[in-house]
Amino acid sequence: MTDDKTKKDATADGPYDVIYFAKKHRISQEDARDIIEKYGANRKEADKAGRRISA
Repeated sequence: MTDDKTKKDATADGPYDVIYFAKKHRISQEDARDIIEKYGANRKEADKAGRRISA
């Protein structure tokens, strides 16, 4: 049986999915892609950038 918690934790360390990130911050997929390319797996900084654009 697969441990779902471990699977989620491993995913949380990588960069966001573009569609998920765009919906989360209510921004375009193009803007989301640019942010993810710039910040990579640094989710804290990516979220900050997403909030700045959506404001």
